Amino acid sequence: MTGDVITPARRYPFAEVDVFAAGPFSGNPLAVVLDADGLSTEEMQRFANWTNFSETTFLLPPTVPGADYKVRIFTPSEELPFAGHPTLGSCHTWLQANPGHGGGSVVQECGAGLVTVRRGEDGSLAFAAPPLIRDEPANDELQEELAGVLGIERAAIREARWTDNGPGWVSVLLDSAQAVLDVTPGDSERKIGVVGPYPPGSPHAVEVRAFFSAGRSLTEDPVTGSLNAGLAQWLLGSGHLTAPYLAHQGTALGRDGQVRIDRDADGTIWVGGTSVTRVRGEVTA
Repeated sequence: MTGDVITPARRYPFAEVDVFAAGPFSGNPLAVVLDADGLSTEEMQRFANWTNFSETTFLLPPTVPGADYKVRIFTPSEELPFAGHPTLGSCHTWLQANPGHGGGSVVQECGAGLVTVRRGEDGSLAFAAPPLIRDEPANDELQEELAGVLGIERAAIREARWTDNGPGWVSVLLDSAQAVLDVTPGDSERKIGVVGPYPPGSPHAVEVRAFFSAGRSLTEDPVTGSLNAGLAQWLLGSGHLTAPYLAHQGTALGRDGQVRIDRDADGTIWVGGTSVTRVRGEVTA
């Protein structure tokens, strides 16, 4: 029609990455859009809502000295300052797009500040656990609430603590991995982590589950780096666990997620695992 203006489609490199996976399609999927500085915040949020993954990330040029790239992290409904599996999956995708990057570490800029990601000899990546912005025991009233939400007796909670490094996690320690798997949560607006130990000699030290709000109902996340980072700071600091250890997550969803936790002599805690690109192409906006 005369006078109509057709806006050319914008195309962006795109990948879907399987993070913390022990085998094919067994981890937590992440959608990554590269060279995304042409997208507005509204467009990013709309795209993240459309993918409907737990998180979608957008890689941008860094804006502060020392950073290799900037990432913005979106759930289907909100932007997060930091999240764990998006950090590893985004770094993996950025390294694939920048094969000339030297050195054993990468510095990511995100809403929570600068996060260092180091590269293992086996190709795995691990991020340095960011400081907790809320680190205190859950009071009695909150523990009663958490027990009700998780469908367990108050006495089943060994300990509960805020382990919030950005998303808002409050975490509950139960007596065993099986007790964690038996949890059947109800409704809540909180982000709740649940952890319990496996018997000595097991391949994994703990089983982890992560629940986050979707409206007022809880949805389970397959494998969660930010939660595992906060749990490691709590459980190592309190002597419940020693590093290195391997955490397992995703059993209740049919996944086989594995999160490796290590701690340097200076106290830095590293949260790592595999990242594998499963889909590669481009997005048309």
